[in-house]
Amino acid sequence: MSTPAVPGEVAVIGGGRMGSGIAQTFAIAGADVSIVESGADGAAAATDRIAGSVRRAADRGKLAEDPADLLGRLRVLTDVADLPGGVELVVEAVPEQLELKVEVLTAVEDVLGPDAVLASNTSSLPIAELSAALREPRRFLGMHFFNPVPASQLVELVAGPDTAADVLGGARDWVRGLGKTEVQVRDSPGFATSRLGVLLGLEAIRMLEEGVADAESVDTAMRLGYRHPMGPLRSTDLVGLDVRLAIAEHLRATLGERFAPPQLLRDKVERGELGRKTGIGFFAW
Repeated sequence: MSTPAVPGEVAVIGGGRMGSGIAQTFAIAGADVSIVESGADGAAAATDRIAGSVRRAADRGKLAEDPADLLGRLRVLTDVADLPGGVELVVEAVPEQLELKVEVLTAVEDVLGPDAVLASNTSSLPIAELSAALREPRRFLGMHFFNPVPASQLVELVAGPDTAADVLGGARDWVRGLGKTEVQVRDSPGFATSRLGVLLGLEAIRMLEEGVADAESVDTAMRLGYRHPMGPLRSTDLVGLDVRLAIAEHLRATLGERFAPPQLLRDKVERGELGRKTGIGFFAW
């Protein structure tokens, strides 16, 4: 049986930690990848982020090729209009804001070829709402990657009401071509992973807020008691406290008060303590 292949030409919209990780993962699998970031400063930051990540992977012996060859398959652009004509898959990985994602997705759709697949890396926003703004929702779906993308094993696939069966099947093959495992879930608030992960994370924050235990003890309890590879508070740091707060607010609005964000989470976001990306969250990084 042949191994599923990844697309030859991929684009990722958004060069933050998640977007750059998605781009790196497809490049490792052999794809040529374009990353689109807004403005020269954003493009320069994305370039540095990816180059640093590739060098660290090489230092750890995680690359099977010369880092220069891999980086040669990655390019950073500042305008979706400059995307190559042969792009087969575009993954949107901008912040978790409905209006922003719709703006990006509709702009990308205007420059895509007729056979290209468009995906959102959203972790909680309804695929139906995002697809409603598109002219061809049949070729759109959710592809939810996990941080850090090169090392994670899971991709959550979410079909919208109009997603074509062949588009979903192709996405499934691409995930396997990356060496990852897919789970397919119904288009519902938070899907499966965010809904469960956020609920656990919020309760861990409440425990910290109430003085039940310190952050290290809460995480150690889940790692050693329940075999979680990472505790819920360190996981929140990795995801980003601002991202987790935005998802919690969305889930609260759609699923109820059990997803109400603790005041401690709001306070940390207000102070700019967003986790790994700022150097401080529930832990120092």
